[in-house]
Amino acid sequence: MRIALGVSYLGSAYQGWQSQPDGRTVQDQLERALATFADVASVPTLCAGRTDAGVHGLNQVVHFDPPVQRALFSWVRGVNRYLPADIAVQWARVVPDGFHARNSARARRYAYVLLESPVRPSVEAGRVGWVFRPLALEPMQQAARHLLGQHDFSSFRAAQCQAASPIKTLHRLDIRRRGPYWRFDFEANAFLHHMIRNIMGCLIAIGQGLRPPDWLAEVRDARRRDVAAPTFAPDGLYFLGPVYDADLGLPQRTPAFDWLPL
Repeated sequence: MRIALGVSYLGSAYQGWQSQPDGRTVQDQLERALATFADVASVPTLCAGRTDAGVHGLNQVVHFDPPVQRALFSWVRGVNRYLPADIAVQWARVVPDGFHARNSARARRYAYVLLESPVRPSVEAGRVGWVFRPLALEPMQQAARHLLGQHDFSSFRAAQCQAASPIKTLHRLDIRRRGPYWRFDFEANAFLHHMIRNIMGCLIAIGQGLRPPDWLAEVRDARRRDVAAPTFAPDGLYFLGPVYDADLGLPQRTPAFDWLPL
């Protein structure tokens, strides 16, 4: 039997998702809790999308093959007992043996939440990005259109990216505002390492009037990281989760979605 879990977490205290020798990652915390609950040495997991240090997850999906039999709801409540307060399993479902959290995903969704304010955030520190210069919506929307569809995203790729190809398909990039908060929604078949944060740096430069909207097309076509804006902060970036075929019946949302601004 294979089980899929939906996991939400604040990434501020962790060195990203993927397991590291020092154990300060979300995956390390989750696998330790699973093993403790199951009373076994280890329970390996595989996730839908690895997140960087400081990046949050609202519906990260992982799969594992349980080493012991437990009631399905116990994989939620029982595992949460051994997790820190900033990580929680939200749901558990039995999935087909061939299900793969990463390879079965049709797309992945992220949101970046940004505070525009003359002073830095306090209550939202670590949970939103921040700019103190005013942003203009229309130039950013015009620029975003240059990235929709299939492109070589090498200009937005981190040097340490391990993806086999820089060619990805960006299905959606929506931008909207409510009060001092901005939200940028991304959906693509897959993302490169730091791709969203590098795009954000460019969009913000355009929104602040430092660059024209068509500059983003020039950056895209250059296929060189050094022509783009600096990588933006991870604080306001949220992995909303993968998109799977509907017949799997996996939840697309968790309660954390209702907290996220906009």
